[in-house]
Amino acid sequence: MTKWPRQKLADLLQEKYDPENSGFISTDRFRDLLATHGSELDPHKLEVLLALADGNADGKICYQDFVNLMSNKRSNSFRRAILQGSRQLKGCSLRDEAGLGLSQRLVRHVAYETLPREVDRKWYFDSYTYCPPPWFILAITIAEVAVFMYYGFQLDRLVLQVSSPSFLKSPLPYHPQLRAQAWRYLSYIFMHTGIEHLSLNMAMQLLVGVPLEMVHGALRIGLVYVCGVLAGSLAVSVTDMTAPVVGSSGGVYALVSAHLANVVMNWSGMKCQFKLFRMAMALVCMSVEFGRAVWLRFYPPAFPPCPNPSFVAHLGGVVVGLTLGVVVLQNYEQRLQEQSLFWIFFCVYTLFVLCAVFWNIFAYSLLDVRLPPPP
Repeated sequence: MTKWPRQKLADLLQEKYDPENSGFISTDRFRDLLATHGSELDPHKLEVLLALADGNADGKICYQDFVNLMSNKRSNSFRRAILQGSRQLKGCSLRDEAGLGLSQRLVRHVAYETLPREVDRKWYFDSYTYCPPPWFILAITIAEVAVFMYYGFQLDRLVLQVSSPSFLKSPLPYHPQLRAQAWRYLSYIFMHTGIEHLSLNMAMQLLVGVPLEMVHGALRIGLVYVCGVLAGSLAVSVTDMTAPVVGSSGGVYALVSAHLANVVMNWSGMKCQFKLFRMAMALVCMSVEFGRAVWLRFYPPAFPPCPNPSFVAHLGGVVVGLTLGVVVLQNYEQRLQEQSLFWIFFCVYTLFVLCAVFWNIFAYSLLDVRLPPPP
């Protein structure tokens, strides 16, 4: 079905339905417009527009909201207008649509996995084009596997690579003696203690991260992921000051925690299949990985006095996911800069980063911490 031409839309609204150029049109005139020209509009957008008309209690609709819709944008006032009216769209649900191709079924599946409202699911299904693809999570995962295989051949071991005397000599992992090398606070994600560590992280990263990136985009998911990674290494440098850090668990736990929290907060609206069982399995995987990290941290190190890698990065990622990550996932297609809660959590996160930086500069010498020798 053909799209409604934007210039025709603008002419109709301004000349016929808003002659006073007030920026608003009445809901009655709006319904007349849809009744006359609705056949030229995508059916999913038509449903959203009808929901917008039904949800406006003041009897008028903002012209800019209408233009934003046709330009694949939505404002906060548009979301509020939808939520103030009928929360259920009148047409059939997206799940009941037949005759979809493989790519369309995938998009529909992702919509039901991540979005709690039918209006958002239909909006996403109508507007997603696979361009750009979910490149961020895929690129990070490929890089992690490539680095792991490189060091696997170089160290001649795939299980418990951390037990090799050359493991921490890489320029990638965080080490407290080398904390002045700032890139290590991020690059440590490309090193893993062994194939068991990489496998669990990679599975959670792909199963949760790719659908989230398809819906929310690389910029938002990358923000949550990188903030979780940085919070993880800084948390280790503050609370477990003598331990090194490896693995992408900080970023992975930020994404998974944010997604699970979003599912719980919107439990009735989330229509993904077997959600209770799958949520339990996700928690089991997170617990197994965290338990493995705790066991390894307190297991006698292969080369004392340097301890094994810390587990605190997992907790740093969880905190980021439950704060900053939840705000990002809760505001699909909304501008984060308009969300006061986003700025509150972002400012708190920035304050934590600054305090951790000063801690790394001054606390180690003031507390006379006995650090392990450099690798």
